[in-house]
Amino acid sequence: MAFVSSIRRLLSGSSTASSILHSQYTSIRLNTTLTSPKLFISGLSRLTTDEKLKEAFSPFGQLLDAKVIADRATGRSKGFGFVTYASIEEAEKAREGMNAKFLDGWVIFVDPAKPREPRPPPQPLQESSDMGFRTNKTVGWCG
Repeated sequence: MAFVSSIRRLLSGSSTASSILHSQYTSIRLNTTLTSPKLFISGLSRLTTDEKLKEAFSPFGQLLDAKVIADRATGRSKGFGFVTYASIEEAEKAREGMNAKFLDGWVIFVDPAKPREPRPPPQPLQESSDMGFRTNKTVGWCG
């Protein structure tokens, strides 16, 4: 019977139930704070430029940088970019305000930017024979 009455209290919207839910929500929100003022923006349209990105994110605070990443070979947008704010608080406001919103007809997603991972060193070139041919060091039988 106590179980039923506790469920009834939860459904009726008692102040203790709302305070429990509010405290759980607050603890979840505290765990999602940013550690850097840089944001990763995904889902960008191929037509989105640096200027359009800057214009969309400028109402949330002082922007230091807004960059759409483009392919080196074609020059076309890769569909993601980065935005850097002056403070973490401004970045958090922009994240809350722009996540899952439309920009240039596409839904964009705003996440914290991860630090850049170091790339592995380039592989050494294969040895060439005296005649200018590269040798294949694999041994096997085809046929």
